[in-house]
Amino acid sequence: MAPDPKENGSSVDRMDHDEQPASTKVPAKDAKDAKKKKDEKKDEDLSEEDAALKEQLELYVERVNDSNPGIQKMALESMRQEIRTATSSMTSVPKPLKFLRPHYKTLKGYYETMETPELKMFLADIISVLALTMSEENERESLQYRLLGSVGDIGSWGHEYVRNLAGEIGLEFQQRQVNEKSVEDLMDLVKQIVPFHVKHNAEPEAVDLLMEVESLELLIGHIDKGNYKRTCSYLTSFSSYMPEPDDMLVLDVAYQIYRKFEKYPDAMRVALRMDNSQYIKATFKDCNDFLEKQQLCYILARQGVSLDLDDGSLASEDQKEKLQEIISNSKLSEGYLTLARDLDVMEPKTPEDIYKAHLVDGRAGAGASVDSARQNLAATFVNAFVNAGFGQDKLMTAPNVDSSSGSSANSWLFKNKEHGKASAAASLGLILLWDVDDGLPQIDKYFYTQDNHIIAGALLAVGIVNCGVRNECDPAYALLYESVNKEDSTTRIGAIMGLGLAYAGSQKEEVLELLTPIVTDSKVGIDVAGFAAMSLGLIYVGSCNQEVAQSILHALMERSESELGEPMGRFLCHGLGLLYLGKQDDVDATMEVAKTLNPKISQYCQVTLDSCAYAGTGNVLKVQRLLGLCADHLDKGESHQAPAVLGIALVAMAEELGLEMAIRSLEHLLQYGEQNIRRAVPLALGILSISNPKIAVMDTLSRLSHDSDSEVAMAATMSLGLIGAGTNNARIAGMLRNLSSYYYKDPSLLFCVRIAQGLVHMGKGLLTLNPYHSDRFLLSNVALAGLMTFLHGCLDMKSVILGKYHYVLYYLVLAMQPRMLITLDTNLKPLSVPVRVGQAVDVVGQAGRPKTITGFQTHTTPVLLATGDRAELATEKYLPLSSVLEGFVILKPNPDYQHDHLSS
Repeated sequence: MAPDPKENGSSVDRMDHDEQPASTKVPAKDAKDAKKKKDEKKDEDLSEEDAALKEQLELYVERVNDSNPGIQKMALESMRQEIRTATSSMTSVPKPLKFLRPHYKTLKGYYETMETPELKMFLADIISVLALTMSEENERESLQYRLLGSVGDIGSWGHEYVRNLAGEIGLEFQQRQVNEKSVEDLMDLVKQIVPFHVKHNAEPEAVDLLMEVESLELLIGHIDKGNYKRTCSYLTSFSSYMPEPDDMLVLDVAYQIYRKFEKYPDAMRVALRMDNSQYIKATFKDCNDFLEKQQLCYILARQGVSLDLDDGSLASEDQKEKLQEIISNSKLSEGYLTLARDLDVMEPKTPEDIYKAHLVDGRAGAGASVDSARQNLAATFVNAFVNAGFGQDKLMTAPNVDSSSGSSANSWLFKNKEHGKASAAASLGLILLWDVDDGLPQIDKYFYTQDNHIIAGALLAVGIVNCGVRNECDPAYALLYESVNKEDSTTRIGAIMGLGLAYAGSQKEEVLELLTPIVTDSKVGIDVAGFAAMSLGLIYVGSCNQEVAQSILHALMERSESELGEPMGRFLCHGLGLLYLGKQDDVDATMEVAKTLNPKISQYCQVTLDSCAYAGTGNVLKVQRLLGLCADHLDKGESHQAPAVLGIALVAMAEELGLEMAIRSLEHLLQYGEQNIRRAVPLALGILSISNPKIAVMDTLSRLSHDSDSEVAMAATMSLGLIGAGTNNARIAGMLRNLSSYYYKDPSLLFCVRIAQGLVHMGKGLLTLNPYHSDRFLLSNVALAGLMTFLHGCLDMKSVILGKYHYVLYYLVLAMQPRMLITLDTNLKPLSVPVRVGQAVDVVGQAGRPKTITGFQTHTTPVLLATGDRAELATEKYLPLSSVLEGFVILKPNPDYQHDHLSS
């Protein structure tokens, strides 16, 4: 083996570098001489000015130990002056600090022997600054001598010194907390540092320091009109990375700052993020500008929060009516259709327009021409998704071909078999989405038929039309409550599901009284009880309502093992989980009860409760726990790993970093996980990138859609639809067309492909399923609940979506929202203004006024906003009442605007 040249061959080089062979010991005297020579050589390199400064500083150091206090004082003041006035480049140490470094220990020795207290404090200040470059790690000498020094202005020593001090204070504070010592002296320093940071545009550093010393509320007094935006954007964005309950404390401070400067729309968003009803009411009440109040109502309506307007804060009944109209979302349909007309997409589309069979290879043609019930059912859903909210289509609302009543709609209805008719009738509700006044009369005619499936579909359609829209007449309850206790189970499910969709998030007590007996009655079929539990979970989503929780737990205890093993039995667990959506620790008591349930369902229930309670929180420990569950090798028949996989996605979707890490973890599960885990992974990927077609996720799902396990392939196909939902994404559309050709002989997989095609072209590209809105700051509980219900249905694709419960697909309606920006004038009429739409850029904590979007295009409102897009006004003629341009935004004329006659 050849000798290693590095081992002994380069001894000559080493001698060159060290000037002595390694084996020869240098006598101490020679070493000193060598060092002296080296220092002399260094001195020769200095310029005359630097050499003079060095001599001067060395003289000051000697004078500090003079017996005359007057000379000592003069030397200290001169040294202090030199250090303070020294300037340097960003990459080098200031020269006085550099030249005083060798004397650091000397000065520390002088400090110990010095007697005059005033001079001692002076010297402590200087040693504290020198410790910036000389102190040993974890010694915190800079802080130690600062506390011994003068109380004067610490900012005069420079920004770097203050930052170093802030870091040492954080460490010292933690240590003293552990040892239970007083921290008053540290807090005095903090009160000097925070104003310095805020004054010098370093608000994030002030926030970090106050968080370290657990006194964030001190920040409010130091923020002014010039820096509140930067401070609050930092607070709100880093709250996502804080553990509970610190995250709420951070948001609370941001809320107080917004309130201090009367920025009510921003304060309202923070109050909604905190889910604090008192703050929501207080913000609304304190806002005196009626125009701004209307903007607040648009924000509340988007989040699905209703507010009691009878609190006496409104001047007139007319104002109350206007606000009620906005907050009840009754203008949503009008705004959506305005957008559609502007983009010229009002023309109804047929399923064939979506399938584009002429672009597919020849072999799919034969399969496509067969008029099968399964394919007609798929066409029903595609037609409903594509024409959602447009009020017209070519299958269900097409004008009558002849004078006999409803021949064209009826002919399509009867091309479906049994429970397929229910979905076909319900599809009318989706086509007429949000349009209660015009929609209900068109649905009404289906109530007079003898076919229970059609009646069930019509009842469900009523719920879908009223989804997200509040109406003072309350038509949904009036039309549905009688059918809840009918004999026929299909009719009952239609009415129960309709109530769940119509009143999701409203906590309506009448529905609670109506549905609770159905959940607890053990004679009722498990499917009816499952849907009743689901509807109660949706209506009381995130409310922790104990009455509902107890009734569902009672049902889980009473039911037999075989019933609990059915897919609809699991819906009981999911309904229970929705009650605690995002509520974290509040689920603990119910979790303990879940541990005592039948072993068949206990573990499934616990995982569902855990993943619901921490959904959208980004809690890393929960993600690790759920990943741990996925690592277990299970006995046959256990099914809790699939919801654990979904749980990972739901918890991690809170912020971008966690989201990316979750996608990587899911890739590992695909490679090493058991079969039941692999079946859930595509669905988890779908929820992580919902309505946001990322190339990497798209490719993974495309690969899985050809998997040898048909369940994995079906889940992946559905997820392709979810990630492209409402985007009209051409790449996904092409993939799905190829899949329709690939699976033309497999009716189940072809059905999934068709549904995915309908989702991609949902609302002709005007809708989104993303539960996050307001610049990804707010999470809609109702939208997330709808998506989770759909995903839980997809966990057992063959029994639910491909079985007789395919109407579970309609739970997606809860998450459907127009992805639009419509600007309104002061009379709430659409106003066309130029806006720049581009990719959002994270500018949190950046100095100055950086650009918030990149790669923008200028359009005239109304405009579409994709996931990750941000809009900003391209004119100074108007001022928006909301800082986030999404949905409905009211503009008021800018009083300072001067019309440029040259540009006209």
